[in-house]
Amino acid sequence: MPLLIVGDVFAVSYYKRHVQWSYIIKLLPWMVGGVLIGVVGGKFISESVFRYGMAGIILFSVALMWYWENKKDKTIPSHWTFASSMGVLAGFTTMVGNLAGAFSNIYFLAMRLPKNTFIGTAAWLFFMINSFKIPFHIWSWETINNSSILKSLELVPFVLLGLVSGVYIVKRIKDDSYRKLILIFTALGGIGILFN
Repeated sequence: MPLLIVGDVFAVSYYKRHVQWSYIIKLLPWMVGGVLIGVVGGKFISESVFRYGMAGIILFSVALMWYWENKKDKTIPSHWTFASSMGVLAGFTTMVGNLAGAFSNIYFLAMRLPKNTFIGTAAWLFFMINSFKIPFHIWSWETINNSSILKSLELVPFVLLGLVSGVYIVKRIKDDSYRKLILIFTALGGIGILFN
């Protein structure tokens, strides 16, 4: 979690001019609800259920994203149930496994956000939701402690290197290619969890 916050601060600072607050307002309350469900329910999920469940969720997400990208009707979904379901699922998965990206990606792809707007809006969304999760990780799950913080500090330089590299690479990727990369990396993440 501390490493995620470091990345969030960097992304928010760099992409702040591209944020679209209207999408955050639609998702954030539902994500908060999903986080609270995850705080209570996450303690009762076994290792195997977590692994296969998260992998299934991610791969299902990829199928949905592929559908949004390739359907002939390019109408943007506007019903409140779409944002609410994506928000709750993103909140739950970010609490139990830091995997909210799959569902936020579905939402932002469905909204057809341009590349930089996608990144800037997601950066602010995750900065706020990750900050909200910190007390639960410290006092409820006790996954943030002196030992984990020291380990995170050791890895911060590598996170910063990855962030700088990411900015350099993203500048050279066109919008359409970026959307395809989102699909590919999300699928690889789901497959990776299965074989981890």
